Amino acid sequence: MTRIGTLLFVVASLVACDKGPKKSETTAATPAAPAATTAAKPAEVKGQSFGAGVKLASATSIDAILSEPKKFAGQTVRVEGMITDVCPMRGCWFEMAGDKPGQKLRFKVTDGEMVFPVESKGKHAVAEGVVAVHELSLDDTKEYAAEEAREKNQPFDPASITAPMSVVRLDGTGAVFN
Repeated sequence: MTRIGTLLFVVASLVACDKGPKKSETTAATPAAPAATTAAKPAEVKGQSFGAGVKLASATSIDAILSEPKKFAGQTVRVEGMITDVCPMRGCWFEMAGDKPGQKLRFKVTDGEMVFPVESKGKHAVAEGVVAVHELSLDDTKEYAAEEAREKNQPFDPASITAPMSVVRLDGTGAVFN
């Protein structure tokens, strides 16, 4: 595969509506619950359910995941927060807000496996999945930012990207909106 082909594949798998994790990848490893969890809550959550729903009893804060993503990489976690954005193309991802301004965590699934309504923005979500951390090169970071700008019909200046980035997301297994 050429460098450009590889770059496009990497960007498509991280940003746009992609294949997402295979079912075997999302359930393969379920390590012990991380240390940064809130008080235990009943596992059953009422509301509109997607996928396998939510089974874990305690939630990990989005802030904890984003502040130490490598600590949580590969772990199955439950997170909660307000939905701030939904994939306008195929409903294959949604973003949840953390407690701090600007913090967000993307919940991503395989296209068509679950479809999240765009009207869900502003609702509360409880979501479960595997934390994935992707380290991008500078070129991949620029392509990632360009793709996000295209998705949101925003201008993009490649010169504004001067350092590589990490992409942290939740490869989702289930969610409940209420």
